[in-house]
Amino acid sequence: MIWRCACCISTEEQPEISFHKNWDYPWEIYSLKELLHATNNFHQDNKIGEGGFGSVYWGRTSKGVEIAVKRLKAMSAKAEMEFAVEVEILGRVRHKNLLGLRGFYAGGEERLIVYDYMPNHSLIAHLHGQLADDCLLDWPRRMSVAIGSAEGLAYLHHEANPHIIHRDIKASNVLLDTEFEAKVADFGFAKLIPEGVSHMTTRVKGTLGYLAPEYAMWGKVSESCDVYSFGILLLEIISAKKPLEKLPGGVKRDIVQWVTPYVQEGALNHIADPRLKGKFDGEQLKLAVMIALRCTNNNPDNRPSMIDVVEWLTGGVGRRMKEVHNYNDHVKDMVNEEEDEENKSNITYMDHADFGKEPSDVRTTWAKPTFLL
Repeated sequence: MIWRCACCISTEEQPEISFHKNWDYPWEIYSLKELLHATNNFHQDNKIGEGGFGSVYWGRTSKGVEIAVKRLKAMSAKAEMEFAVEVEILGRVRHKNLLGLRGFYAGGEERLIVYDYMPNHSLIAHLHGQLADDCLLDWPRRMSVAIGSAEGLAYLHHEANPHIIHRDIKASNVLLDTEFEAKVADFGFAKLIPEGVSHMTTRVKGTLGYLAPEYAMWGKVSESCDVYSFGILLLEIISAKKPLEKLPGGVKRDIVQWVTPYVQEGALNHIADPRLKGKFDGEQLKLAVMIALRCTNNNPDNRPSMIDVVEWLTGGVGRRMKEVHNYNDHVKDMVNEEEDEENKSNITYMDHADFGKEPSDVRTTWAKPTFLL
C-alpha cells in the first residue's frame, strides 16, 4: 500500500476505528481535520523525526498547545499492532519520566498518535546528532537524564499493572523536555507481563547494540533485557560513544568492549565524553560505570533490578552502595572470554584504589576488589 502524501489527504473524516475506549484514560480522540491543521498538512518543514514506523511532526493546536504527531508510514497487520500496543500502554501509564500520550486518530488508512512536544528533542541528538557540538548536556544534566530514564523504567517494571517491558531502550527513545527532564518514549515494541510470569519467548525486536544476549540469540525477554539496554545507554550517556562502532576491516566493537580495557587499567577518566573537558564528578563517573557493567552482565540473573539501579544512582557512593559489590566479576568474565581464545592466562584485576589513575600509574600487581564493601 502506498503512503499518501499530505496534499492528497481528504479532510473528510474517514470511518474511525472502534478502539478500547475506557473513559478513565485521559485520552483525546482527535479529528483528522484538527491534526492536519495543527501540522500544516504534515508539511515537510514540520517534520522533526523519522524512523521505520513513519514520521513525527511538530504541530500547534487551535488552543495553542504544541504537540508531536507520529504518523505511521503504511497500514499493515504489523503497523496496526504496534499502533494498538503503543496507544493502549501509554493510556495505562502516567509517570514524570514517561512521554505523555495526548490522544490519537484512527480512521481509514491513517493512524496518528499525539504526544506532548519535547522542545529539547531526543538524547541521541545531543550525543551524536545536530546538537552534539553545542554540548548542552553538561555532567549534572547527563546524570539527571540517566536517573530519570531509570526511574521511568523502574515504574514500568515494578509499578505498572500489569508490568511492562519496553524492549527498545535507546538514546533516540529518550526525549528531553524544557528542563532536560528525561521522558522514555516509543512503546510500539512493549510487552505486558502477566502476574507471576518471569519471562517470555518472543520474536526479537529492538536495536542492535542495545539487545541483551539472551534476547538477541533466543528471544527470551524479561525485565532484565531492559536493564541490559539501560546499561548500554548509561555508558553512552557518559562517553557519547555509539553502542556499536565499525573498526577498520569491518570488525564491529560494542561499547562494553570499548570500556573494559579502561576499567582494567583504572583509567576511567578516559571514558568520559571529551567534550566535557574534564568537568565531571569523578566519584559519580566511577559509580555510573560500575552500575552500567552490572547491568550489562551476560548472565541475566546477575543483573540488578531497575529499582536497585535507581537507588544506586540516587544514593551516590554512600550507604546504598554497600549493596553493590564484585562488579569486576563482570569485567573478569568478559576478559576471560576474549583472552581464552588466545590462550592467555596472565589476567590481572584492579584494586578500587587505582580507579581514576592513568594506565602508567596503576600498580602492576592488583588484588581482586571488593568494591565499596
